[in-house]
Amino acid sequence: MHIMDGILDPYSLALWLIVALAFIAIGVWQIGKRRVEKPAFMSILALMGAAVFVISVWHIPVAFAGSSAHPCGTALAAIVVGPFATSVVTSIALFFQMFLAHGGITTLGANTVSLGVVGAFAGYFIYKLMRKAGASFWLAAGVGGLVGDLLTYATTALQLALSLNPETLAASWSFYMVGFLPTQVPLAIIEFAFTATAIQYIASHRPEILKWWQK
Repeated sequence: MHIMDGILDPYSLALWLIVALAFIAIGVWQIGKRRVEKPAFMSILALMGAAVFVISVWHIPVAFAGSSAHPCGTALAAIVVGPFATSVVTSIALFFQMFLAHGGITTLGANTVSLGVVGAFAGYFIYKLMRKAGASFWLAAGVGGLVGDLLTYATTALQLALSLNPETLAASWSFYMVGFLPTQVPLAIIEFAFTATAIQYIASHRPEILKWWQK
């Protein structure tokens, strides 16, 4: 769910940029540590960055909301390389997507928060909770991908409502969420499938990759 330039007010743009930079700073610090401890981590990080770019670049315009709907890929990345590192690679992916008329430079902070922070952390924590409860890798990852996708779109809807209709926040938030609903629910189901498949494959063939970033 990318917001285009010219939609949000300057105060909102500044707020979301500050929030995004805080997560990116921690992510850069973590990546530096993992790079020293496990050099091969950088290859996996680059792969996840490419995955986020490719997965989220396919979008369906939602014209009335000044935004678009698309799969995310950030829950998958967060499970593999960690949520903070995912915020870093997401910001990079969003920057390059800007040149494809997808998102924008002024909304880079807002889009990073919705996609690379909320989507990543929500997907990761759902995955961890379900794994601790005894769920299989594929089920925990799939639900994490689905929830991360849906909360990303809910965050984008909130960002739009806060900036464009703060006087009717609750009603406007609901309105924007309904606008995303026809496209985002099918996309979230697709995200369930590919996140579940990818993590199950990694868990079966290279399970150590899922632990590299935590050491």
